[in-house]
Amino acid sequence: MSNQKLKVVHYLNQFYGGIGGEDKAGHLPEERAGALGPGQALQAALGTDAEIVATVICGDDYFAENLDGALHTVITMIKAHAPDLVVTGPAFNAGRYGVACGAVAKAVFEELHVPVVSGMYHENPGVEMYRRYAYVVKTGNSAADMRKAIPAIANLVKALGKREEVTPETHAYIPQGLRKNYFHAERGAKRAVDMLVAKINAQPFVTEYPMPHFDRVAPNMPIADASKAKIALVTSGGIVPKGNPDHIESSSASRYGKYDIQGVSDLTPEKYATAHGGYDPVYANLDSDRVLPVDVLREMEQAGEIGVLHRYFYTTVGNGTSVANCAAFAKKFVQELVNDGVQAVILTST
Repeated sequence: MSNQKLKVVHYLNQFYGGIGGEDKAGHLPEERAGALGPGQALQAALGTDAEIVATVICGDDYFAENLDGALHTVITMIKAHAPDLVVTGPAFNAGRYGVACGAVAKAVFEELHVPVVSGMYHENPGVEMYRRYAYVVKTGNSAADMRKAIPAIANLVKALGKREEVTPETHAYIPQGLRKNYFHAERGAKRAVDMLVAKINAQPFVTEYPMPHFDRVAPNMPIADASKAKIALVTSGGIVPKGNPDHIESSSASRYGKYDIQGVSDLTPEKYATAHGGYDPVYANLDSDRVLPVDVLREMEQAGEIGVLHRYFYTTVGNGTSVANCAAFAKKFVQELVNDGVQAVILTST
């Protein structure tokens, strides 16, 4: 990169590229000149330091279902512009989009050897899979954070273009998990002892290698006899009574639903559908048992393979929904399940 205007190529999915929503998620890769959608705000934030010369667009479903071919086409389009830097997204907490942004970043990093900047919520699966290949700016979990995300991405792009030193602390990107060698004024043994002494004396200290935090859940004892067990259904696949009476959001859900299925042996399309906005709803709407298998469990109940199917099922939408919200939902309804004598839960997703 030189002191001349930075040449940037931007990657977007079908929604942010202005093609359409889930109905256009199968859109094939294409490129357009200049900045589109959020790229226009990014271009304004970049000012005269950089120019978005092209935008490459690909549908989330097409990318996920045709990974090798889609990636080859996308990278070929990007490579043709010989960019100094590539921006993907921001994807916020959209899982498929985040994974696509990360896969593009990895290919650009390995084939074009130029920096990639993206933006994602820390729980997006694209972060853990691809953070070492891109500078992933921390964002909120939805596009409502766009006004904050774009300036942060622009600042990082400009800093990289000027070859300035960037760190997660100075430019608010998610640590890449890379370890770099450097010379320190004091040897490691002394620094370790200093930290230990500070910890013993309840004094402040900062570790040089923070450990990851894992949420560990101890498994319960197995059911001794399933034929006598009361089993409940819970899903993050968004199955709801037709009309979505509790108005569960299609993404980043802030609520869940509890619905009575006493006497119901089949989730028919006249009475049930999905509220989920993260996958093609056609097949789930035609037969919601594909996501919430009430029909099969009724058959098992009648055959004596399980004791009884609980009369209520609990449902929400996992698309973009934070772990904190999911934990809060479960904390509310798990006690209900215990009080109702449920001995096992079948948790279905998409």
